[in-house]
Amino acid sequence: MTMESGALAAIQRQIQWNRLIAVVEEQAQTMIRTAFSTTVREAGDLSAGIFDLQGRMLAQAVTGTPGHVNSMAESVGHFLRKFPAETMKPGDHYITNDPWLGTGHLHDLTVVTPAFLRGRIVGLFANTAHVIDVGGLGMGPEGRSVFEEGLYIPIVKCFDEGRANETFFDFLRAGTRTPAELEGDVYSLCACNEAGARRLVEMLDEFGMDGLDLLAEHVFESSRRATLAEIAKLPRGTYRAAIRSDGYEAPVTLAAAMTIGEGEIAVDFAGTSPLSGRGINVPPAYCRAYSCFGIKCVVAPEVPNNWASLAPFRMEIPEGCILNAPRPYPVSVRHVVGQLLPDLMMGCLHGAVPERVTAEGSSALWNPPLRGGAQVSGPAAEVEDFEIITFNSGGTGARPGADGLDGTAFPSGVRTMPVEATENVAPVVFWRKELRPDSAGPGRTRGGFGQIMVIGAKGDAEFAVNAIFDRVANAPRGRDGGMDGAAGWVGLDDPNGTPLRTKGFQVVPKGRRLVLKLPGGGGMGDPRGRDPALVRRDVADGLVSEEAARDIYRL
Repeated sequence: MTMESGALAAIQRQIQWNRLIAVVEEQAQTMIRTAFSTTVREAGDLSAGIFDLQGRMLAQAVTGTPGHVNSMAESVGHFLRKFPAETMKPGDHYITNDPWLGTGHLHDLTVVTPAFLRGRIVGLFANTAHVIDVGGLGMGPEGRSVFEEGLYIPIVKCFDEGRANETFFDFLRAGTRTPAELEGDVYSLCACNEAGARRLVEMLDEFGMDGLDLLAEHVFESSRRATLAEIAKLPRGTYRAAIRSDGYEAPVTLAAAMTIGEGEIAVDFAGTSPLSGRGINVPPAYCRAYSCFGIKCVVAPEVPNNWASLAPFRMEIPEGCILNAPRPYPVSVRHVVGQLLPDLMMGCLHGAVPERVTAEGSSALWNPPLRGGAQVSGPAAEVEDFEIITFNSGGTGARPGADGLDGTAFPSGVRTMPVEATENVAPVVFWRKELRPDSAGPGRTRGGFGQIMVIGAKGDAEFAVNAIFDRVANAPRGRDGGMDGAAGWVGLDDPNGTPLRTKGFQVVPKGRRLVLKLPGGGGMGDPRGRDPALVRRDVADGLVSEEAARDIYRL
């Protein structure tokens, strides 16, 4: 091969790689357009990707959450161990929601589908979606084991050569409060994988390719080399950090020692709190998913996410700690702890590259599952039965050169759900949803603002919330002299402002509404160094009080 032909081949491989990312993004968008659950079509709580026949992720969609994507990166190998690639047929679709083989809790369905070119299997498409209900206690921390948390689906075929597994769908419909939505979501997951498979075949035909092997070799080698080059720029050493979660029975400490070595970054979670008796435990794949994401955001953000770019990050998760939950520990709301891990990773990296990390943010989603009707109030119910989840976020941490983002989901990346979409499918009313003044941690660059939300049932009827909130007793911390963001608060709108527990099933009585005050992000740098014009802008916008401008920013 001449130098010129070698350069052309490299350019062509890059074009093919970009096309592959477009294929999986269309896969994800098909799911959003066809999904039944608002968690998918409105919030984008999903993932989509393509894998080689060894179960290694080649490319992921731009749309999706790191917890789903990076957990799913491990899950396809589990599918292949039960159903080897050579046994798969066109029209087959495989499914599970096993928290230890999928993405961490029963509310996530993962579907794997083979792709065929002229009768020969050439790759695998996988996706994950968070559905509204899988029965059991519902999405909340109250379960004492995973068996109480909902319908448990092992790795099975949901479609066999294009024919629906009716026995599977009978069990599925019988095990949920929302049978039409859940069945529709499974069909959506399969449809989006089929859309990806069709586009892949078109791509292979267009480029005259007979498979993905050569492209996979290029993707993996380029990604590995680029990631190692970024690691080589970091100062060697071991860096430590810790972060506190509100927990359930007691506060939780997450501790980490990050060692930056030759060709790898290893994280040891020794010193982390033990397992909980409630559903805030984190399966190890979910721990690895968000830890890798937090590292990658700082170390190699420009390198595409795939098997090879994740391989240099190694996690040592001690047995018996809350980040290494064994089966059958309850894990339903593993995100309230797991989504703090990127902040923990940045705490470690602050010791190595302080100019590249952010302050702590609200981190864990504030996504209250709401329930009402006879299942809460019995014969006295004033609204029809409903089960709904709405996704909302506080502020992100300040960045070294810019303020944090207001009401934005980091690290999950899901979209905030429009209140109209939720009100359209459930008898609830959002009476208030606005930015929360003085919630952003002051600093040279300030944190993002949290939100204030007031939610009620129609007619102010009785309803219930399965609280899954954090950052109430432990506010997001600032860095480098920046101040903490405001802590969260959850309670009722009565004259006394009665607080509710931050975790667990609770009833909002008739005539009352649920009040949520979401945390703000921590600030970065001395607040007295902030541009006075920016402080005045925030005061004019009603986001920073005159008292805070005078007492904190010294204006």
